[in-house]
Amino acid sequence: MDAPAARAGVLSQDLRAELIAFRRDLHRHPELARQEVRTTEKVRARLEQAGLAPKVLPNGTGVVCDIGPDDPARKRLALRADLDALPVPDMKKDAPYRSTVDGRSHACGHDVHTSILLGAGLVLAGLNEQGRLTRPVRLVFQAAEEIMPGGALDAIKAGVLNGVERIFAVHCDPKVTVGRIGLRQGPITSAADRLKLVLDGPGGHSARPHLTTDLVMAAAKLATELPAALNRRVDPRAGLSIVWGRIEAGHAANVIPQHAEIEGTVRCLDTTAWRDAPDLVHEVIDQIAAIYRAKCEITYQRGVPPVDNEAASVELLREAMTARFGAQAIEDTEQSLGGEDFSWYLEQVPGALARLGVRAVGDTAPHDLHQGDFDVDEGAIAVGVELFTAVALLS
Repeated sequence: MDAPAARAGVLSQDLRAELIAFRRDLHRHPELARQEVRTTEKVRARLEQAGLAPKVLPNGTGVVCDIGPDDPARKRLALRADLDALPVPDMKKDAPYRSTVDGRSHACGHDVHTSILLGAGLVLAGLNEQGRLTRPVRLVFQAAEEIMPGGALDAIKAGVLNGVERIFAVHCDPKVTVGRIGLRQGPITSAADRLKLVLDGPGGHSARPHLTTDLVMAAAKLATELPAALNRRVDPRAGLSIVWGRIEAGHAANVIPQHAEIEGTVRCLDTTAWRDAPDLVHEVIDQIAAIYRAKCEITYQRGVPPVDNEAASVELLREAMTARFGAQAIEDTEQSLGGEDFSWYLEQVPGALARLGVRAVGDTAPHDLHQGDFDVDEGAIAVGVELFTAVALLS
C-alpha cells in the first residue's frame, strides 16, 4: 500500500518509480561496511547526472554532495543516509528484489535511507535551479554505520560537518505505519559498546580444580555477576546493561581449559553513565576475576553515544512533516536500546533523527530490524523525500 498523498508534494510519479527501482537494485546487491563500492558509484553517478558535483569520501566509499552555493552568511543544512548492509541471509524467498549475495542483506533499511536521500537531493537540485532553495544543503551518504567504530567518524574526519549548522536523518522503524514518523526530544537511541574478555590459566584435571584456575567457573561468574554488580553500582535510570552474545571454553568434560572467551555488548541510555562505564566495568571485572585467580584480558571497544535529538531540530522535523502530511502523521516514540552512529554528528552540531514508518497499513505481524525477513512498504521512500525536502525549505 502506498503512503498517503503529500500536501503540495514535490515528488513526481516518475521520480517515485525511479527511487523504488533504485532501492530494489541496492537491495539485490548489498555491500558490507567499508565495501560499499558499487553503492557509492551508483549514488555518485546519479547525482552527477543531475548536474551536481558529488565527491567520494577519502576511504573510497561514501559520498558528499553540496547543493546551492557557499554562503558566508548562512551555514549549510546537512542530510545524512547510511549505505551498508548486514551479514544476515535474506529470507524473503518470493521477493523479486531478494539479495543476490549469499549471507548478506539490507536487513536494517539502509537501502531505503540511501534512496530517500538521493531523491531529496534530486528534488532540491531542481528547486535550486529554479531559485527556490533558500539555503545551501549538504548530502552525506555515509559508509559503515553497522560496525564499530562506525563510518560517521570517518565522514566527520573528512570534513562533512565543516560549515554545517544542523544535520538530520531518518531510520526505518517497522513498528511505525507507513506515512507516519516518530519523534522524540533528547535521547532517542542508546549508547552501544562492545566488551570482550579473554581468560587464561594453567588448565588441569577436573578432579582437582583447587590446584589450578577453574576458567569455566570464572567465565560463568563473570557472565552472571558482572551485569548484576553493575545494576547495584549505577543509577537504574541510566539503563546500563551488559548482554553476552558469545561464550567459549574447553573441549572435554574432564579437562579444565587453559583459555576461555566471553563477548557481548554494553548499552546505556544515559550519556554521563556511558562515559563512566569503561572504568567501572574494568574495576568490577578485576574484582571478580581475582576471586577465581583468573588472568583476564579486557577489550572494551567504544561504539557510539546515544543519539541526543536537539529540541529545536525536532520541532523543525515536526513542522516539516505537518506541512507535508498533517499533524496526525506524527507520533511520539520511545528511546531505543539500539545504537546509531548518527550520534557522533550530534556531538559536533545540533540535529535530530526521526523514526520513519515502514510498516504496511493493516499489517499486525511482529517485525524487527536485523532479521532476514525484514522488508518495508516502499511508500516510505516518498514520505522520507518529502520530509527531507520540507525541512530543507523551512530551516
